[in-house]
Amino acid sequence: MAIDALTALWTGQGLDPAALRRLAMTGEDPALPSSFAIGSLAAASIGAVALAAAEIHRARGGPAQEIAIDRRDAAIEFRSERYLRLGEGPAPELWDAIAGLYRCGDGWVRLHTNFPHHRDGILRLLGVPHDKAAVAAALAGRDPLQFEQEAAEAGLVVAALRDTGTWDASPAGQALAAEPLVAVTRIGDAPPRPLPPGPRPLSGLRALELTRIIAGPVAGRLLTAHGAEVLHLAAPHLPQVQPLVIDSGRGKRSASLDLREAGDLDRFHALAAGADILLQSYRPGTLERRGLGAEAMAQRHPGLIHASLSAYGFEGPWAGRRGFDSLVQTATGLNLAEAAAAGSDTPRPLPAQALDHAGGSLLAFGILVAALRRMTEGGSWRVRVSLARTGLWLRSLPRVERGFEGPDPGYDEVQDRMESVDSPYGPLRLTRHAARLSATPAQWATPPVPLGTHPAAWG
Repeated sequence: MAIDALTALWTGQGLDPAALRRLAMTGEDPALPSSFAIGSLAAASIGAVALAAAEIHRARGGPAQEIAIDRRDAAIEFRSERYLRLGEGPAPELWDAIAGLYRCGDGWVRLHTNFPHHRDGILRLLGVPHDKAAVAAALAGRDPLQFEQEAAEAGLVVAALRDTGTWDASPAGQALAAEPLVAVTRIGDAPPRPLPPGPRPLSGLRALELTRIIAGPVAGRLLTAHGAEVLHLAAPHLPQVQPLVIDSGRGKRSASLDLREAGDLDRFHALAAGADILLQSYRPGTLERRGLGAEAMAQRHPGLIHASLSAYGFEGPWAGRRGFDSLVQTATGLNLAEAAAAGSDTPRPLPAQALDHAGGSLLAFGILVAALRRMTEGGSWRVRVSLARTGLWLRSLPRVERGFEGPDPGYDEVQDRMESVDSPYGPLRLTRHAARLSATPAQWATPPVPLGTHPAAWG
């Protein structure tokens, strides 16, 4: 099923189907305990990036090469943040104390409170202290859909539990279903940009990254694995989750810019003038309001590939809504579908942040599709991927019988997939990349660094 999914993804972008013969997939689902084909999702999305990188390398004069990927290895990479180790101990806890799933009236809601302003906003909305029992008691008397709407209007991050049928029939679900999985669109004219021969598939490609948490940073991490120069730009006033910064930071340089400041905005445009790619995961409309949307950037910087990731898509009533993987799973019916397959009365999350990791992989794939086209056709390009549309792709894969009998590997069981890295944070244990390329093995040239380590300049 992973090969079929990858074939549809690849040929759907007009890419040469002969390249698919150079990729071999092994292993089987369940790769993780789930009724959904997480292993196939992981292998197809990571494999698509590796195959596109290899095609770019071939197009610039490198040899054709074989690619191998195993579903187990790919599924482990989809849980990379779980396996991160700092020194001798585990990484700090990712989740705030009140984040999670709660009974709410006659239904359920999921709260995402890992950012302090989201946490404090929920507590104000409920009128309770930072205490899980108090939050649960306050939510017990609320209507889930009404509370979800109140939270959205307050700029907070809450999802009411739905089944897939209810989501699909909603205006937001119908708008999402009409969107492509990976939208790669030419939005302006520019001369072709062929790449000269280079040692790595993406050598010489420069990407500015404006992302946080998992999906967007994973896209940047995949680009660096194949040789791109990625400069991550952190806004000093925006919160981050340090373990995720570490896990996704390999190969990247990191600088700080505040795009609200005129001087920093000028520096950003100077960087964009030397960039091939702008990779961002702000909500739809956020960069547009600052004159940094895809069309405006293409006009100012012809030839730029402007890549965006959103939670709930780019059209429809939920396009501007804040969201994260766990909430998208809840809102779009995945949690209920998983629970039904398990015979459980309690909503059940997927065994990985699969929408984040697949969404980030698909965004990297779309970027490379645009880069391939730009080599011969020229043009400025827009790439769009969303977590919720990625969830529809997962739903389209055949469900896995007896999926909950699949392995649930802990840290000790994945040591063959880990590597030791010295870093400014101290010694780290990080997950290896799953795709194996015969001529240009994926690698990260530098360790993760703290945000703002480097100047806002190309190396």
